[in-house]
Amino acid sequence: MIFGMDPLVLLAFVPASLALNFTPGPDMLFCVGQGLRGGPRAAAAASLGICTGAMVHVTLAGLGLGALVALHPGLFGLIRWIGVAYLLRIAWTTLNAPPGQHHVAAAVSSRTAFRQAILVNLTNPKVILFVLAFIPQFVDPGAGSVLGQFLVFGLVLSTGGFIVTAGAGMLAGGAGRTLMGSARFERWVNRVSATIFGVLALRLACMRQG
Repeated sequence: MIFGMDPLVLLAFVPASLALNFTPGPDMLFCVGQGLRGGPRAAAAASLGICTGAMVHVTLAGLGLGALVALHPGLFGLIRWIGVAYLLRIAWTTLNAPPGQHHVAAAVSSRTAFRQAILVNLTNPKVILFVLAFIPQFVDPGAGSVLGQFLVFGLVLSTGGFIVTAGAGMLAGGAGRTLMGSARFERWVNRVSATIFGVLALRLACMRQG
C-alpha cells in the first residue's frame, strides 16, 4: 500500500476524479485559448502548467497551509484580484497581437503558455479551496502520511486533468494552425482567445469565497 492507503479507496477516487476532469471548466477553456494562440504544443504546455500549479495547491493543502486562505478573506481576495489582473493582461496582449506573430513566436509559445498557466492556476484561490473540500473525503489520517496521500490523490487528479485539457487544447490548436496563414483568420483567433481570457477574468472577479 502507498502511504498506508486502502487500494479500494484509490480505485474509488479514480472515477470520481475523471468525472470532474471531463466537466468543462476554466482549465479547459484556458488550454483551448492557448491552443488557438500557439498551436498543439502550447496547449499541451498550458495543460502541464495548470497541473503543476494544481500540485502546488495540493501540497499546500496537505501541509495545512490552505486553511489560511479559507480562514482569511483578505488573503483570498488579494490572490483573486492578482489573478484577475493577470488574465486581463493576457487578454489585452492577445487582442492586440499583430498578424503573423504566431509564426515568429512559435519557438517560445510553449514556454509562455506553461508559465502563464502556472500563474493563472496559482492566483485562483478557489483551486486550493476545492482541493480542501474534495481530497480529504478520501484521506485516512490514521492510515499513514496525510501529505503523502494528498500528493497521490493530487497526482491522479492532475494526470486525468492533463489528458482531458491537453486533448481539448490540442484539437483546437491543430484546427487553428491549419488556417493560421490567413491574417484575417488570425485576427479572429486573437479575438476569440482574448474573449476566453476575459471571461475567465470576469468569472474569477465574480467568485465568492464560500
